[in-house]
Amino acid sequence: MAVINRTPDSFFDRGATIAFGPALDAASRAVADGAEIVDIGGVKAGPGDEVTQAAEIDRVAGLVAAVRERHPDVVISVDTWRAEVAAVVAQAGADLLNDAWGGADPRLAEVAARYGTGLVCSHAGGLPPRTRPYRPAYGDVVREVTGYVTEYAERAVAGGVPPDSVLVDPAHDFGKNTWQSLELTRRLGELADTGWPVLVAVADKDFIGETLGLPVGERAEGTIATLAVCAWLGARVFRVHDVPAARAALAAVAALLREG
Repeated sequence: MAVINRTPDSFFDRGATIAFGPALDAASRAVADGAEIVDIGGVKAGPGDEVTQAAEIDRVAGLVAAVRERHPDVVISVDTWRAEVAAVVAQAGADLLNDAWGGADPRLAEVAARYGTGLVCSHAGGLPPRTRPYRPAYGDVVREVTGYVTEYAERAVAGGVPPDSVLVDPAHDFGKNTWQSLELTRRLGELADTGWPVLVAVADKDFIGETLGLPVGERAEGTIATLAVCAWLGARVFRVHDVPAARAALAAVAALLREG
């Protein structure tokens, strides 16, 4: 899953694909590099300038339609927590709604059911969208995350979301500190054992940077190592910035698993 940020303030690319043309070209490069899913977002995950619902739609809906026209076979995901945005992008051709904020808007699952799209069910510790955690505390972070996302997934399916298009995401760093994100990584197999396909979005995140003492632009090796661990433990979808490097690492893990 390749990340395309139509935001001026992304922590990773700092607005490199805010303009429509560069964003569409970035999606095409990602597909050429081997991305099977393109995840389009119009709002920075962290705190920042307010982005209205109308502005988010303006950033993502037209790009979804253009990517669909240019790449009819690629899976298009949209990173949004807003049901109104989800409905518009589903009509524009999106296949998957990536709810990184863990059901902050419960109507999002209803939109997925209405339009037959997939849904990513994540855990954000109950935080409002675009807020950072402050001293998050869990008795057992893996148990709580697993319980929350599986319940969310089951509720979505009961509401009509196609069961074969639901994924769960522990959402590293969302509502979690570095230690908790590392614990989720070490014990990811427990989440994979639920039977729901696991998506991980770890690329260049703060828990990697804090662990290694590295800024955003120097976390590539840490990202690849984390992806490999997650793949070995059962993750199946990987949201990344560097598609070729991720595919090479995941191919190596797959080969090792076949030989094991």
